[in-house]
Amino acid sequence: MSAPRPPVPYGATAVRPHWTDLPERLRERIQERLGGTVVAAASQDSGFTPGFASRLVYATGERAFVKAVSTRMSPAIADSYAAEARTAAKLPAAVPAPRLRWTLEELEWVVLCFDDVPGHPPVRPWQPRELTDVLTALTSLAETLTPAPAGLLLPEARDWLVQDFGYWRDLLRDNGGTPNQQVFELAALEKSAPDALRGEAVVHCDLRDDNVLVGDDGTVWFCDWNWPSRGPAWLDLVTLLISVRGDGYDADALLAAHPLGESADADAVDAVLAGLSGYFTRESLQPKTAGSPYLRAHQAWYAEATLSWLAVRRGWVG
Repeated sequence: MSAPRPPVPYGATAVRPHWTDLPERLRERIQERLGGTVVAAASQDSGFTPGFASRLVYATGERAFVKAVSTRMSPAIADSYAAEARTAAKLPAAVPAPRLRWTLEELEWVVLCFDDVPGHPPVRPWQPRELTDVLTALTSLAETLTPAPAGLLLPEARDWLVQDFGYWRDLLRDNGGTPNQQVFELAALEKSAPDALRGEAVVHCDLRDDNVLVGDDGTVWFCDWNWPSRGPAWLDLVTLLISVRGDGYDADALLAAHPLGESADADAVDAVLAGLSGYFTRESLQPKTAGSPYLRAHQAWYAEATLSWLAVRRGWVG
């Protein structure tokens, strides 16, 4: 399948500090916790945050994946790292996520150390084999996390995700209710998103290709559990399929054929897509950020992919 490459270099979207850029005392503390001197560091430059993220090799020949962020420079990201640590420590062993070894919260930094699992982010545009492996693994993930395991207390997706929705309703208000019929329909769908997001599964809530690792043997790992919530089991499938749609695949066919999508309510899916399309549109119009020069282009591309998928589902295009 041929498809135009997204207008951002997925796999090289973040501007991250390297190992030698970290404060000396912080490097010393990380090495103390690792139990050896770091002899090699490979920065992982996918994603859209400015945090340190490297695969480290230390003197014993062992490996670890370490991510770190300054609480002073990036307090919101530091909070999300701390939340990730709390969640990662409580994920069931059956969840295919890298194991959290330890954390540090000192010297004005939050540091997380994980097992360095063998794998790489999926190639973009999506390749059929890797896409099949990820979609298959997503089924097992949902089975493990539905209903939410005991002890994993998480917010409902509807309680916080809908705070990012509302763009289409704002557009109607700011333009005196004059936009075209599609905007009216988008606003109505967006308004129903809170009910659409009800569910008792644990969902990742930020499932994109740069939060996935795939191995040569087909093993799939789901990483970066910064925003896990309770919601419908199909939510992660839909968010993942946005990029798949943008890369030229028939997302509706994949959704209908997938065990998580077979019983998904069509209007609920459309409501979430409407909310997400508004969120990506609004964010793409914000000023550029130093943490990733490609963030706004990525959000614009996601807005277009989401809207084009929704347009087909609603019959706005042939």
